[in-house]
Amino acid sequence: MHSFLTSERFTRLILRLLAVVSIGATLGACATVSETVEVLPAEAELTSTEAQQEPEEIAYGTFTEEQLYQAIISELAAKRGELEAAGENYFDLAFDTRDLGVVKRAVQFASINNDLNALLQLGLLWAGISPQDPQPHLMLSFQFLENGTFDQALSHMARVIDLGGSIDFSTLAARTGRLSPAARVGLIDNLRQLVREFPAHESIHITLIQMLGQNREAEAALDELDLLKNRIELTPAIVLLEAQLQQNLDRPDAALRALRSGVRKFKTDSSLRLTYARLLIQNDEFADAREQFEILVEQNPQDWEIYYSVALLDMEMDDDDSAIRRFTRLIEVDQRVDESQYYLGLIYEQHEQLAKAVEHYRQVRIGTNNFLAAQQQATRFSIQLGELEDAHSWLSGLARGQPRLEIMFVTIESNALIQADYSDEALALLNRALNKYPNETDLLFARVLYNDSIQDSAGSERDLRQIIRMLPEDSRALNHLGYMLADQTTRFEEALELLELAISISPDDPAIIDSVAWVQYKLGRYGEALSNLRRAFAAFPDHEVASHLGEVLWVMGREDEAVRVWQDALETTPDSELIKEAMERLQQR
Repeated sequence: MHSFLTSERFTRLILRLLAVVSIGATLGACATVSETVEVLPAEAELTSTEAQQEPEEIAYGTFTEEQLYQAIISELAAKRGELEAAGENYFDLAFDTRDLGVVKRAVQFASINNDLNALLQLGLLWAGISPQDPQPHLMLSFQFLENGTFDQALSHMARVIDLGGSIDFSTLAARTGRLSPAARVGLIDNLRQLVREFPAHESIHITLIQMLGQNREAEAALDELDLLKNRIELTPAIVLLEAQLQQNLDRPDAALRALRSGVRKFKTDSSLRLTYARLLIQNDEFADAREQFEILVEQNPQDWEIYYSVALLDMEMDDDDSAIRRFTRLIEVDQRVDESQYYLGLIYEQHEQLAKAVEHYRQVRIGTNNFLAAQQQATRFSIQLGELEDAHSWLSGLARGQPRLEIMFVTIESNALIQADYSDEALALLNRALNKYPNETDLLFARVLYNDSIQDSAGSERDLRQIIRMLPEDSRALNHLGYMLADQTTRFEEALELLELAISISPDDPAIIDSVAWVQYKLGRYGEALSNLRRAFAAFPDHEVASHLGEVLWVMGREDEAVRVWQDALETTPDSELIKEAMERLQQR
């Protein structure tokens, strides 16, 4: 025969049998529903008299001994950390008993186990047991949102409101950004209906506006926004939404007007003012943007990200003294240190104070975004100042114990030496490095650049062929050798073979497309050359590609078009020797 227990005695008996052990520490903050149960000392022990009496028959309600046993087993499993087993047992128990306390306990375990399917089924069970309780519908709405079942999520969100609960509908719009417009239409229609049913619920109307914006119906969204503004008092969130919609309609001036009005009304709202300042930057209104950022700094003096933004605006406006003060301050308070050091180096570089530029560039730490660029500039300027040994010692110290970094620094240092006309020093550095790291392709390529600088084509070809032997699909080496043969020799067929292999490996590289076009031109295949040069120039409008394009047009008898290409390129690169040489040579011819 089965015994039955009431829900209250069920809980108390579990507590006794578990020796009043709580598993709260195991569940922690993961539980979605928490219940505090106090142990009652009066019931924790039986007196000797009570123990001797015959047990009396009690009407225990709806819990069987088997169900009690399953609950105890589940709690013990949770105590041992077997949360999945405990969750499965409680899930079954919830449907067996349909007891609200058990259902909530099952929800706890399903939540910490991240069992979305169980949560959905338990939520529906909970809603059936307590049809006037908004809590299960709140839970179900979030679970359906997680599953991407937005129609059902919206239905339960509406039910929460209908039952007097509270929910922010904007969580729906946050999940629907990637839906197709067609999939979003039904949700929009449902939201329109809910706006009519609950006209005082602001978040429903805002969500409708956001989803109209997602559907690129910005005009309709603005119409809804006007209706909302007539119903409720203006808030910063509504101002931001209006500005976003105006931007979606490509109306930056209207967006700025909305934000400008907003910051006047909500003077202390930092999010609104920050959005306004950033939009001013996008519209190149740097002075006004800096004014807004300075207000933000006054309102939030410890917001160093805002302070950093003002420093960058100082640089943009050529207010270098102010920028130096601000970047120095950021370093003092240990905020944005590496970026500040880099930009200080850049400022001093622009003022041709190379020693101070080197000092700051070297403070940019390894592992940060500007580290390599900073070390490259520091090395270049140290060598320009004649401090060759200092530059080498600094890089060697940074790279100690890191072979890849050492190889990278050798390429940086050798390139800087070549640019500063220290060719012998560059060759000695590269040869030492290649003795230490033989057949290292980056070092071999650096020596190719050295050989190019002294016009040693044989040396360049030797190193390039060694790279290709080791890495047959190195499109960089194939392109370099193919272009060199096309430009400096008459071995055009051999060059074309190398370049066709290079472009098969990197078909969209504009440098390789330009090289292929150049060898086609040398072979007299002008039509193919012109087509490829136009393609290369569209992807990479570089002055070297422009010089080649103009030359091909010229020899094809299209001199006026060639001159236009050269002149346009000279507007952006007025010192291009390649274009000037091509123009003089061809015009003299």
